[in-house]
Order: sequence, then C-alpha cells, then structure tokens
Amino acid sequence: MTTVRTAIVIGGGIAGPVTALALRRAGITATVHEAYPATASGVGGIGGTLALAPNGVAALRTVGADRAVTATATPITRSVMAVGRRRIDLPTLTGVPPLHVVHRAELHRALHDQAVAEGIGFAYGKRLVGAEQTENGVTAHFEDGSTATADVLIGADGIRSTVRGLIDPAAPGPRFTGLLGFEAVARHEVDAEPGTMTFAFGRRGYYLYWPEPGGGTRWGANLPYQRPVSLVEARTVPSAQWLATLRGTYGDDDPGRELMATSTADELQVVGALQIMPPVPHWHRGRMVLVGDAAHAPSNSSGQGASLAIESAVQLARCLRDLPDVASAFAAFERLRRARVEKVAARAARINHTKAPGPVGRTLMPLLMPLLVRTAMDPEKTIAHEQRYVIDWDASVTAEPALR
Repeated sequence: MTTVRTAIVIGGGIAGPVTALALRRAGITATVHEAYPATASGVGGIGGTLALAPNGVAALRTVGADRAVTATATPITRSVMAVGRRRIDLPTLTGVPPLHVVHRAELHRALHDQAVAEGIGFAYGKRLVGAEQTENGVTAHFEDGSTATADVLIGADGIRSTVRGLIDPAAPGPRFTGLLGFEAVARHEVDAEPGTMTFAFGRRGYYLYWPEPGGGTRWGANLPYQRPVSLVEARTVPSAQWLATLRGTYGDDDPGRELMATSTADELQVVGALQIMPPVPHWHRGRMVLVGDAAHAPSNSSGQGASLAIESAVQLARCLRDLPDVASAFAAFERLRRARVEKVAARAARINHTKAPGPVGRTLMPLLMPLLVRTAMDPEKTIAHEQRYVIDWDASVTAEPALR
C-alpha cells in the first residue's frame, strides 16, 4: 500500500488532467498547476486535430472520460494511400474500435470538465521555476512567488518540460523533424465516403484529408522546411503567406490543388514544427517524475502521441497505488513504459522519412505501393501491439525483484 497521499501535477493539457483523474481513483489527491491562464476554450485551445488510437480510448475509459471525448470526435473506419492518381486501401486491424480524430481544444475541454466534475483542483497562471525536495515531500516554486507542497511532483508539462530540466539539467530537448504542420477545412468536397482518411504523397510534400462531418474536407499538410522553426516564429508569418506557399507546393496534386484553393487564410491553422523527442535518460529523480510528452513524444506520424500520454498517466497512478514507496513506484512505472513508447517512436521516425521522398522515391512509389501495403504496412506486424494494448487497472503492480 502506498504512502503517497498528495501530488502536484504540472501541466493542464492532456496528460495532466488524466493523471489527476487516475490518481484520484488510486486514492491520491492531485492538484493541476498550469502555466497559462484559463481561457474560454481551455488550455491549449489553439491547435489542430489529433488522433486517438483504440488503446488511447481504452485508457480514457479507465478514468471515465472516453464517452465525453469520442462524442466530439470523428471515427475513421477506412484508410487509403494515394500517390498521384493511384489509390489503394490500407489494411486495417480486425476486432478493434476505429481511430478517432478530435480537435485538440475539444479534447482539452472534455478532460478538464471531467476532472472538475470529480472535484480536482486547477490552479492557472502557475509557471514552475523550481522545486525543493526533502525526505518527506517536494515543494514547487512558481514564477508568481507562490509555492505548493505535496508528496510527489509530476511533470506533465509537455515536450519543452521544465520538470525534465529539474530532474536532469543535461536532458535532451525536442528535435525538429524537417516538417511544418498546417491544417484547415476546405470548401471542396472530395470523392470519399465519410470516415475515410486519405494519406497522400504529393509531388513536393505529404498531406492527408478526410470528409468533415459538417461539410467540406479537413486536411493537414506536412510541409518540408529546411530549418528548425518554433511555433511562435511560424505564427509570426502571415497566414496568407503560408497559404500561398502551400498552394505552390501542392498545386500539381489532385485533390491537393482544390483543397488549398478552396481554403482561406483566416481559417488556416499553423499547427507548428513537428518535433520528436530522443530517448530521455532519466524519467524520475527523488520525488519528481515525468509523464506523457515530457518523457516520450513520438512525432505526429505515429498517430500515438496523445494515446501514449494517456496510457502513461494511468500506469503511473497504478504504480503509485500499489507500491510501498516512491522510488519503487517510479522504477516500476519506467519499466512498464519505456520499451513500449520508444518502439512507437522508432516506427514514427521511419514514417517521417517517407513523407518527403526525393525525386527517385517519388518516381518509384507508384510501382512499389502494392508491395509496400502487403509487407511493410501489414497492421498485424506494425501496429497490432500498439492498438490492442489495454491496461488492466484492477491488476496489482509488483516491484521488480532485486538483483542478487
């Protein structure tokens, strides 16, 4: 039985509220501290859509948030690969629910509302600047001069985590994948049935699209970009300028040309530079631990970033619930998670290389598509272990036996 009774959760995005919800089910009281002020659309309201894989929805079910989230999402029941005018259906896993795409703001709102309804406290405008650990607890120091003390401090503060730097000042930061993300809803209606997501390899860049339930076509583009650029910097460029660049990049593609032409600069969202985290050597130190993107952030290509963050939040709560001390709980948590998340990250890194093929790759891709789909994209070999994963909340976590 754990001795942990209270927790400070840093970060109010996705992993933070799920961690607090899971800790509550483990008998631990958590308060979420978010650096940004609350907004009408919730923390992180700006942004595009993200994918929730079946394993992510299953983890949300553990904390009672699955229905609220999927109610605002679009299920994807069919996937298609397109190169030029050639299209081929991608095989799907049998016996698992569909992928769900949900707007980031809607996901944040659903998780926040679920947490508030269960009595979890949120403190906004609390930017972490330091932490002090003692034998019995940890005190967080915030930029506004305030402090908070609890048994443990959990860094759910994303890819640019402050907590990660407190645990290990030499920890690596995110790396740019060479792709910038954009998203919009075009007024053009594609010839695809509802629930169909198309992964298109254009002449100069990769994009994807699916029919929007309310009409039009939602698309996302991964624009090759030569140098690293932050989201803040990317958003200083006028949207009209970005849209002109996108129209030039995808103007030779069908339906890329129509999607870009019927989208407006006002509705274009600069999702930002696609980042990937190299393996983080130290996930925890003393009474501080990382969860979600702060510890592991596969690139967007994985379709698993949010789902893995949700899984890790639930697994951390199980470990703190079942093991007698903080050290053994954090060690068990890392043992349960590291190999899984790093395997997903490696798969995503391989996908990134295919999104911007060179001239030879673009020439050969139409010829290689059938072979690629039959072998490299066999879902039973590539993603079954990811999407069929379900956490057994009721099972007890045990500490790893000490080495003799």
